[in-house]
Amino acid sequence: MQLHQLQYFVAVAETRHFTRAAERMHIAQPSLSQQIRALERELGAELFLRARGNISLTDAGEALLPLARRILADADTARLEVQELAQLRRGRVRLGATPSVCTGLLPTVLRAFHDRYPGIQLLIEEGGSHDLVRMLARGALDLALVVLPLPAPAPALTTVELLKEDLVVISSPAAPAPGGRPGRSVSVADLRDEPLVMFRHGYDLRELTVAACRAEGFEPVFAVEGGEMDAVLGFVRAGLGVAVVPRMVAERPGADLRITPLTRPGLRRTIALAHRSDVAPPRAARELQRMLEGRAE
Repeated sequence: MQLHQLQYFVAVAETRHFTRAAERMHIAQPSLSQQIRALERELGAELFLRARGNISLTDAGEALLPLARRILADADTARLEVQELAQLRRGRVRLGATPSVCTGLLPTVLRAFHDRYPGIQLLIEEGGSHDLVRMLARGALDLALVVLPLPAPAPALTTVELLKEDLVVISSPAAPAPGGRPGRSVSVADLRDEPLVMFRHGYDLRELTVAACRAEGFEPVFAVEGGEMDAVLGFVRAGLGVAVVPRMVAERPGADLRITPLTRPGLRRTIALAHRSDVAPPRAARELQRMLEGRAE
């Protein structure tokens, strides 16, 4: 029993006509009939009742039809899976991420992905969630690690929450502790008189920090503003002020910063993996998504 014989059998069963089945399968009608006869001989039973102008299934044909459809569907699935695995030998993934995630979560995941799929090119776009959402919408990215909730108005995106990260206050070890209380947590209200090193406009951390300060009834004072993540860390290390950053960034090796937690409820943010709802990511991007989800669990 061969797959093409089952294909011919299903075509005849569905069209109830040998000539139309042959046209569907793009072969000559005598060749199709010959293959059906060969299948019947192998099975030891007739599959069709061939009355003039009327083709119907025998009991054996009725029994074979669902099995044949299942075998053909499984064969298609196997073919697609093998093709997709072959595609992972080459290609690219376009991933967007916020700077804090680039320095915190991504390095170890991308290292593991590259080790497994060295032929896949990784293109990383670093930016704020607003910029990344726009890039997803216009098809410039396959996946993006963004901060929830998404900025409005947001395009139709599918999001999967990966992790929730605590924010902390960082300062220079050589400067006075925030709030004047070394070794203790501080509240957002304690930042009223602290000069802040602030990220550029469009940065999620900027908007979150400013909103938290305003919720406490004050406008934050900026010692310096407009930097990216590494610049902000450097300015804080130099003693220009304090900043609010994710704990995973503050605790990375070599940061050389004082870390002061925020008193409860503190500040947290949710990182999610997003892609367009109307377009499925390519296989390589889906594999990276699986690894990111596994790493965040």
